[in-house]
Amino acid sequence: MINFVDLKKQYQSIKEEVNTAVLNVLESTQFVLGKEVAAFEEEFSDFCQVSNGIAVNSGTSALHLAFLAAGIGIGDEVITVPNTFVATIAAIRYTGATPVLVEMDPQSFTMNPKNIESAITERTKAICPVHLFGQMANMDPIMDIARKHNLTVIEDAAQAHGAEYNGKRAGSIGDMGCFSYYPAKNLGACGEGGMVVTNNEEYTKTIRMLRDWGAEKKYHHDLKGFNYRMSGIQGAILRVKLRYLDNWTEARREHAALYTKTLSEADLQTPQEMAYARHVYHLYVIRSNKRDALQKWLDEKKIYTGIHYPIPVHLLKAHSDLGYKKGDFALTEQAADEMLSLPMYAELTDEEIKQVVEAVNNSTK
Repeated sequence: MINFVDLKKQYQSIKEEVNTAVLNVLESTQFVLGKEVAAFEEEFSDFCQVSNGIAVNSGTSALHLAFLAAGIGIGDEVITVPNTFVATIAAIRYTGATPVLVEMDPQSFTMNPKNIESAITERTKAICPVHLFGQMANMDPIMDIARKHNLTVIEDAAQAHGAEYNGKRAGSIGDMGCFSYYPAKNLGACGEGGMVVTNNEEYTKTIRMLRDWGAEKKYHHDLKGFNYRMSGIQGAILRVKLRYLDNWTEARREHAALYTKTLSEADLQTPQEMAYARHVYHLYVIRSNKRDALQKWLDEKKIYTGIHYPIPVHLLKAHSDLGYKKGDFALTEQAADEMLSLPMYAELTDEEIKQVVEAVNNSTK
């Protein structure tokens, strides 16, 4: 059996360090925020090449607070993409704003900058590119458009820890970057977690207040805030894991290279690393016009895969009131029918990858 993700293998490799970190928090009794979270904020913002990090309880909360800090609210519009996890547009809608969707680039699966300007209206306040599967969106033209129209750029970097665009880290190019530490992410908590990173001091102050009931000082609630604080245990665990992230990323990149080199016999499309990108392969996503049959074949071989995402957000029942319909984003809809995520985690062995490749290559024989 080859798992799609194997969190137990990762835990076993760093078990003593993680256990010690957790026990230290239990001894300190700093269970909410505290020194471990503060240290992780500093370490992860340094990793992202920005000055400030504000830790929260999920990637969704990070997006929500970033939009609020940017002043986005009822009647405003935020441009993003339909090929993303539902949290991206949900966080926009939490503020009362409306997501306006634009089609992806079929090579990178990320926002196509050529589609942005036609979507801008007098109500547009921000652009939210999604760095999907571990590869960053094409940020230079996105930033050029944003500056031309005085728009805020909030990077959804939930799948892009350590990814780079022309040498710049995910989260460091836009006005804010938002990360998720969901357990299966490249840098995953043992539970939920998230962070906003930014070089903007005003955004930093506002988000720190918003995550903690809108208070800069206890019981002095100046903003209508939320209980979005990170727990001390998650901060401590993430500090341990961050020390390994670069090595884990290199392992993922080596796995991806082996997949791409050896997936030569099957009739499918392998991921393309764009010229500007350092892809960190949160997911290794192939495309096949016989995706469902291929997934069934692999299941029978006890090789477990994933589909990210089978229904584009513009076709989800929960967001049908946005008014989009089937056919509005043909490239995204076709990709949703064809994409299949193969097993990908740092602890995969070359032998396991060869087994996956052999099964895929034999699927049409």
